[in-house]
Amino acid sequence: MMRRERSNDEAQMLLATGVVLILALLSMAIYSVKVVGMGEPYNASDDAVLQTAEETSEVWQTSIQHRFDDLNGIGTVEERCLDAANSVKADLMRHGEHRGVEIILVDLNATIDSDICTVVAEAGIADRNGRLLIDLHAEIDVS
Repeated sequence: MMRRERSNDEAQMLLATGVVLILALLSMAIYSVKVVGMGEPYNASDDAVLQTAEETSEVWQTSIQHRFDDLNGIGTVEERCLDAANSVKADLMRHGEHRGVEIILVDLNATIDSDICTVVAEAGIADRNGRLLIDLHAEIDVS
């Protein structure tokens, strides 16, 4: 009877050793895949992030102004201003997807002071070669 228990203990130890070895091999395989990805060539002439940042800055104010004008009569002035900004935000995200660049706008705020709606946001623009963070500011005439 004693011999059978010893045999079970040996089998369990052998099983535990096998599991540890499999986990070690799996972690080495995952690490190898990550290291291989680091060797991808960097294309210094690829300036998609810079071009997208420039285009985003150029169209931010005019796009919000046009969307605000299109929403004339729908909701309060503050709601229209924020809706216009959110609409432009969605369009910019789709524009980035089509170019292979990710555009994320965070901290989108709209404040109204007399006849001016000020819209500010922080834009994060990135692709596989670089990242850029820019502040966007627009003053919309609500009169």
